[in-house]
Amino acid sequence: MRKAIFPVAGLGTRSLLATKAMPKELPPIIDKPVIQYAVEEAIEAGCTELIFVMGRTKPAIEDHFDNNPELTAHLRRHGKTEISDSILSIIPRCVNVIFTHLGEPLGLGHAVHR
Repeated sequence: MRKAIFPVAGLGTRSLLATKAMPKELPPIIDKPVIQYAVEEAIEAGCTELIFVMGRTKPAIEDHFDNNPELTAHLRRHGKTEISDSILSIIPRCVNVIFTHLGEPLGLGHAVHR
């Protein structure tokens, strides 16, 4: 097993109003978003490809896992190298991340089949 699929396209209707502005995958537990714990576990299990099946309303998930050179450069300029390093280590360089977008969420089977 080298691939992990994260179906994160749902609308989060069971958790409204909390999920109206923030995807249900991003509320923090202690110091990181819920989805990051699942990603870390997949990487520890040996997955080298992470596939996020996204809904159009969840760009924040992609933003969380995407590289942000402006932010890390800003942190380094201000002497915050430890937090900059932690941001860069969210996804190791040896892990490939793919974001694919669904036209409409039609259920888990549809997201995984995609």
